[in-house]
Amino acid sequence: MNVLVIGGAGFVAGELLRVLLGHPDVTALAATSRSRAGARIGDVHPALALLTSEALSGESPGRAAAGRDVVFLALEHGGSSRVLPEVVAAGPRLVVDLAADYRLADPALHERWYGPRAPAPVEFAYALADVAGERLAGARALAVPGCFATAAQLALWPLAAWADGVPPVLFAVTGSSGGGARPRAAAHHPTRASNLWAYAPFAHRHEAEITERWREWAGPAAPPPRLLVHAGPFVRGIHLTLHARLPDAAKAAAAYAEAYAGRPFVRVLDAPPELAHVVGTNEARLHAFPHPEGGEIHVTVAIDNLLKGAAGQAVQAMNLALGLPETAGLVLAGAYPC
Repeated sequence: MNVLVIGGAGFVAGELLRVLLGHPDVTALAATSRSRAGARIGDVHPALALLTSEALSGESPGRAAAGRDVVFLALEHGGSSRVLPEVVAAGPRLVVDLAADYRLADPALHERWYGPRAPAPVEFAYALADVAGERLAGARALAVPGCFATAAQLALWPLAAWADGVPPVLFAVTGSSGGGARPRAAAHHPTRASNLWAYAPFAHRHEAEITERWREWAGPAAPPPRLLVHAGPFVRGIHLTLHARLPDAAKAAAAYAEAYAGRPFVRVLDAPPELAHVVGTNEARLHAFPHPEGGEIHVTVAIDNLLKGAAGQAVQAMNLALGLPETAGLVLAGAYPC
C-alpha cells in the first residue's frame, strides 16, 4: 500500500509513522507538514531516525494524496474538514481522520460541543476498533475516537446492557503528551511534575462522543455518563476509573470478559491495570470489580493515549476496513519501566 500522513510533525503523527514504517503491507510512506516542511522525519521524530531518511513534504494535501491508497489526517480540530474535499477528490481508497471533525453523527450534539459541522464528501464510520471490529470492513472514511473517549467507551460498552438509569461517573488522568507537541503551560514539565489538577469540568469535548455512543448502546433516554478529567505528572497514557450503581453488579462485571473475548488488543485482568504496563503498546487493559455487598461496580482501564487512544487505533481500524489482519503492524512491545 502507498500511504500518506498529512500533518506529520505532531506526537500522534510520530507514533503513526512509527507504526506504519513497521507495517508489513505498507510499501511506500510519505508525510507532509506545514510547520516543518523540508525537515527530515528523523530530525522531527528522533526515534525514527534509523527507520527512514525521508523528509516531510510541503505539498498541498490534494497533490500529496494523488495516487495514495490510504491517507491519514493528523491535523488539529478543524484542519481535516478544510482539506478533506481535495483529499477525497484525489481518489484514495481510504481516508482516516484522527481529529474530531467527523466523530459525531448527531448534528445537534456537534453544534453544542464544536459548532457547526462542515459537510463531508464521504460518509465516515466511527472507528472504535475494539467494539466495531469487522463492521468497519469496506468503510471509505474512518473517524478515530479521542483518547479519553476510547478509554471511557471501552469501560462503558459491556455495562450498557445493565444500565438502570443512574449515569456512570468516569475519573481519568492523562499525561502531558495529550496536550500536543507545541509548548504550553499545561504541559510544561516544571508545572506538570509533582502536580495534579482537574480541568474542563462538565466541558470536555470527548463527552460528546461518549454521550452519543452511550445513547446508542443503553438507549436514547439513558442519562449521559459524566467524565472528570485530570492532568497527571507523566508523559504518556490514560488511567481511567468508572463507578456505577446498578442492581446486578456481579453479573455486569462478569460480562467484560465475554464482551472482549477474541479482541486482540483488549485484555481483561483479575486485578486493576497499571499504566506503565501499556505505555508504548496498542493494548487496553481492563478490570471490573463488583462491590462485595452488591449494587456498585468499579471498572479501571489503562491505555497509551498516543497509541490505543490515537495512532494505534487508527492503524487497527485501517486494517479492519481494508480486510488486512487486524494486528498487522501493531504487535508492539512497550518499555518497562518507562
